[in-house]
Amino acid sequence: MRKLFIFIFRIRAFLVFLLLEGVSIYLLYRSNTYHSAAFYQSSNYYVGRVLEIQSQVADYFRLKEVNQSLAQENAQLRAQLTQIQERKLNDSLGVVKDSVFVQVKAPDPKDSLQAPRDSLEELVFTYRPARVTSNSVRGLNNHLALNVGSDAGIRPGMGVLTANGIVGRVKAVSKHYATVTSLLHSQTLISVKLKRNKSLGSIKWDTENPETASLHYIPLSEKIYKGDSVLTSGAGGIYPPGIMVGRVISVRKELDKSFYTIVVRLSVDFEKLSYVYVVENKRKPELDSLLVQSGITEENE
Repeated sequence: MRKLFIFIFRIRAFLVFLLLEGVSIYLLYRSNTYHSAAFYQSSNYYVGRVLEIQSQVADYFRLKEVNQSLAQENAQLRAQLTQIQERKLNDSLGVVKDSVFVQVKAPDPKDSLQAPRDSLEELVFTYRPARVTSNSVRGLNNHLALNVGSDAGIRPGMGVLTANGIVGRVKAVSKHYATVTSLLHSQTLISVKLKRNKSLGSIKWDTENPETASLHYIPLSEKIYKGDSVLTSGAGGIYPPGIMVGRVISVRKELDKSFYTIVVRLSVDFEKLSYVYVVENKRKPELDSLLVQSGITEENE
């Protein structure tokens, strides 16, 4: 303590100078309008910058929460979009809907305010967001792992996709995690169709390139062009129809084959997967039950 007093005594002149300098600056800005305005403008600028940096830091640490919220919202919007597409498809097929509307009694004003209920309002496909915790793209049989499991309603057999296209199919599920058989798997076969002429075929990954796959079973009688869009057909009920799979980049005829040899550039970048959606077809159990009763299995489809 004694050394502190000695130190202060030694720099007493400098401390008095600082005190007088502070008083002078205070009196200057208090008595002069121009300097006062300049001071407050400068102080507001620096305070604003500090608050801006503070806000940016806080936003950075909330990115995980924001991403999860956006993924959930996107899942709901995608389900609604799929519902609209299903409705348009039914409309184009001329489906009669009169029987599924609830009759409204006109005499009662209260009843007339009730909107008719359409059975198509029920969402057939629902989406659950998930984060990819591990992913392989360099092997012959590639898989992914997701941070959602049976607690989130995930079951084996559900489809997995992103906003850009198809990713794969859920293989196994634990309480909090799920493994997915990637589209980049030698045993994965997805039913697809060409958008332009509706030709049906199957996508299989046999190119050993994570960016491409082969389109099989398109007969030589069809006209195929580079750039044609390849979409899911909806067969099997795993994926909604019309989901992007990729675009044709190579078409070749071979003399000893009755089908084209077609290479498709996949729309999903498997090396950059971060968030995906697990899609559930609520009518899939009904379809599976009917196939079993009919004696139809995946082996002889």
